[in-house]
Amino acid sequence: MDATVFWRWIDLTAADVAREAARLTELDSAIGDADHGSNLSRGFAAALDAVRREHPDTPGAVLTLAGQTLVSSVGGASGPLYGTLLRRTGKTLGEAPEVGLGELAAALGAGVEAVARLGGAAAGDKTMLDALLPAVEALPQGPDTAARAAAEGARATVPMRARKGRASYLGERSVGHEDPGAASSALLLAALARAVRDE
Repeated sequence: MDATVFWRWIDLTAADVAREAARLTELDSAIGDADHGSNLSRGFAAALDAVRREHPDTPGAVLTLAGQTLVSSVGGASGPLYGTLLRRTGKTLGEAPEVGLGELAAALGAGVEAVARLGGAAAGDKTMLDALLPAVEALPQGPDTAARAAAEGARATVPMRARKGRASYLGERSVGHEDPGAASSALLLAALARAVRDE
């Protein structure tokens, strides 16, 4: 997979997040600040603009630039978390002109570890990690398998009680709602699967 695949990943993610922004915000209105969809849509649009403007020519450079842009352009938690995810993944990939699925899985795993450290969260806390962790584990089997694992992980947050983030303040009232960060993470992995499929 070369830089073109990763350009397409950011492009597809930006389009999908924009299309699903209202649903993500609705999920966030139940257990958060009601700004997840709008913030993330703005952030990925800015990331796509940056990639188009600067033309990074390696997979790592694409993700590093996208991550830096998300950190600098999005308020709340989603900018730093998604920015950290993509930036650490990109830096782990390094300057290789092409990467394989195993290398991407290892790099994305490093990105997810960085997110876990930043947010102080773990599996089962009803956060984006509940979609990302199973996706990373499944990625060596293929991006479609990873996308399905992320979607299943997001759905599995519905019965969970939130233990991290703003949703944790709600206690038992957080039960019965899908975590918006897990839902948007599933969109990210679905976009990756399509980007690789179109290669």
